[in-house]
Amino acid sequence: MTWWGTIIGGTIGFLIGGPLGIMLGAAIGSNFGGGNLRSGPRALPGDQERVQAAFFTATFSVMGYVAKSDGRVSNEEIRLANALMDEMQLPEAQRKIARKLFNTGKQNDFNFESVMAQFRKECHRRSTLMRMFLEIQVQAAFADHRLDPKENKVLEHIALLLGFQRADLEQLIQLVRGGAEAQAHPDSLSTEDAYQVLGVTSDTPLAEIKRAYRKLLSQHHPDKLVSKGLPEEMIELANEKTHEIKTAWQTIQRSREN
Repeated sequence: MTWWGTIIGGTIGFLIGGPLGIMLGAAIGSNFGGGNLRSGPRALPGDQERVQAAFFTATFSVMGYVAKSDGRVSNEEIRLANALMDEMQLPEAQRKIARKLFNTGKQNDFNFESVMAQFRKECHRRSTLMRMFLEIQVQAAFADHRLDPKENKVLEHIALLLGFQRADLEQLIQLVRGGAEAQAHPDSLSTEDAYQVLGVTSDTPLAEIKRAYRKLLSQHHPDKLVSKGLPEEMIELANEKTHEIKTAWQTIQRSREN
């Protein structure tokens, strides 16, 4: 049973304490009328359903925080949050929770550092899962087709709190930027954008590009991510990323053959 199945099944004992638990509990209570759910055995950090709940809660609340970091939340950033919900095919009750979490992240009293500290703990050192989280936040920052310096600073802070290096963030920025072009032109991805998607350059030897391709493919493997705690509702995001990565590799292969 997924974290959402556990909620609608009436057992919330696996839910977490701390800022993530408070936010999710408040969102759930507002949609279920409060007091209708019963408690069950409490899970430990790293348990599947608990990690899924933490990932969902942190994703949408921090997305709101990132959107607000440049001083305003643009229509494009709101559109991206709604598009993410569309892609996840969330039922209306879950959408309401996601929107409430997004709005919570926009508030001036949002406890960003505490949220990030707890999220990292809940992930239980699962770096591929935390990387996917960071990638989603980078994508949110690019919703208005530019990366504001304040947004970039927040992304650097998120990367640091999750234990990533600046180079890791730069690679994700290239991946998201190239992926945006891949989505805009799925049948005609440029070689330059393909190199960006894989985080390499035109001077990189093909063997090294192939290693980068395989590494990215492994990092975005849907089944692996779900097994590590990615909410099953987000599996389509991973599928989309693997398609972009494969398209980039095929584009580079064709260019090297000519």
